[in-house]
Amino acid sequence: MPRFLTLIRIDEKNAPADGPSPELQERMGKLFEEITKAGVMLDTAGLLPTSEGTRVHWEDGKVSYTDGPFTETKEVIGGYSVMQCKDKAEAIEWTKRFLQTHEDYWTITTEVREIEEG
Repeated sequence: MPRFLTLIRIDEKNAPADGPSPELQERMGKLFEEITKAGVMLDTAGLLPTSEGTRVHWEDGKVSYTDGPFTETKEVIGGYSVMQCKDKAEAIEWTKRFLQTHEDYWTITTEVREIEEG
């Protein structure tokens, strides 16, 4: 079965300062339990803010480094999941259910990509 990477993009400047509410954490926990029991979820995690990150860039044969936060970027990757699904439609359905656990004031974009097996 194919594996899919879901990149969870958020706008750090407009995300709730206190992070996910206790109710959201409970809803996500129940969904993660369900998706894990279904044998779909292989890995998932949130990421620390970009203020804790470093970008490593390669150009013209040289490496450069930029420490966060990355103020020029509107959306950043706030988390990810790796799922094993029968097809892309199933991966999108689980992703939709994840998004629907969030309150209406969240703005989140997810990118679902199949992992190339080789």
